[in-house]
Amino acid sequence: MVEPARTSDSTRSELAGAGGSDGARLPAGRRRPALSPSRAGDFKQCPLLYRFRAVDRLPETPTRAQVRGTVVHSVLERMFALPTEQRDAEHARDLLEPAWQDLLAGQPELAELFDGPDDPQLRTWLGSATRLLDSYFELEDPRRLEPEACELRVETELESGLLLRGFIDRVDVAPTGEIRLVDYKTGAAPRQIGEAKALFQMKFYALVLWRTRGEVPKQLLLMYLSDGQSLAYAPDEAELRRFERTLEAIWQAILRAGKTGDFRPNPSKLCDYCDHKSRCPEFGGTPPPYPGWPEPDPGQESVLDRTD
Repeated sequence: MVEPARTSDSTRSELAGAGGSDGARLPAGRRRPALSPSRAGDFKQCPLLYRFRAVDRLPETPTRAQVRGTVVHSVLERMFALPTEQRDAEHARDLLEPAWQDLLAGQPELAELFDGPDDPQLRTWLGSATRLLDSYFELEDPRRLEPEACELRVETELESGLLLRGFIDRVDVAPTGEIRLVDYKTGAAPRQIGEAKALFQMKFYALVLWRTRGEVPKQLLLMYLSDGQSLAYAPDEAELRRFERTLEAIWQAILRAGKTGDFRPNPSKLCDYCDHKSRCPEFGGTPPPYPGWPEPDPGQESVLDRTD
């Protein structure tokens, strides 16, 4: 199991950031701000979106596709907990309904996605999740694998003081010691722009793992279950050092915006899918009053954040 780097309680109680800490103390019960792949991606896409999600913590309505991705991730995690000989498509399908019910128990508001348990669209939706699971088994045979960890929470602090945090879908370690990081995507394989976004996430995890255990992962593997494709990438130390500087630059920009509340919108085609469009000045809306910095733990990343 990969152990996350530990930071002292006193360090956690200070505002983080390379050259950006003002020594402010966090109120009791508020965690130190950190950066996750999703939140870094939000800021790159639209600083105002980052503010709405990480600072204001405004609620968003998940889509059926996002929730389906969460359920599929849960099934794959549970499958690897089964005895090796039971890791097949049939047993994975048997795990689907329990995974959905467990998610509902923790987030009962998700039941509003359907018109009750007898809604025909619920059956159709579960059927689409089954097809994603079947696609997974076309990509690899889990009976030949013994992952070191699934849904692994990782956290590390860079020398600059930037705290990185996230979850890795799966960590594989070969008998010879090489590390592979695996991420499941329930959408189709992306075009060039989407591919760069996916690799950004994986490089983030590779950097955290490298800084945590001192070894660069041999391979980053993205598995696209919608169309049964995979994308493999081999990072190197020099690349991860450059990527580390990129994250630190993003964090410095976040801290500068955080001090003043100047999180500017960045309009794009993605605005049509944003839950916060009505609050955006670009579309005649008014953001809520800025609540101030630091925010309560913007770095926490859920499976829902990571599903496409």
